Amino acid sequence: MAKKKGKQSNTPRRKRFKREQRLESAKSWLPTYEGKNSFRGYRKRYGVDWPTALRELEMLRVEVDPAYREQVLRTVQEQAEARKRKHLEKAAELGSMLGIEQDEYFAFIVGYTPGGAPYGVTWEEWEALDPESDEDEAP
Repeated sequence: MAKKKGKQSNTPRRKRFKREQRLESAKSWLPTYEGKNSFRGYRKRYGVDWPTALRELEMLRVEVDPAYREQVLRTVQEQAEARKRKHLEKAAELGSMLGIEQDEYFAFIVGYTPGGAPYGVTWEEWEALDPESDEDEAP
């Protein structure tokens, strides 16, 4: 009896590489790269985020302009904050529509103690439970 073939992935193999495999593959890819920005090219080719691309190309001894590095990392941080802010606004809007109380500390206020302090699910707990938390886009 012939062995059944498993489901084939549509994702290119190079985008499924682990760091060690990416570094080995990039050694032969870098000299042939003809684009202007090797960091952007590396990121797109291997499907990694900006900080990973910067770190791995530095491991391969590619020169990084410190100003460029800071700009990219700052942009990544700003985008993460913008996504979080948008997520919180969306949750607040949904909560107000459903009559759910929330504030800057609690995503869902269940009630109040006799002293008036709120208790419920914090934003950190809420985000840990939220399956739609995406942190994959960058410049």
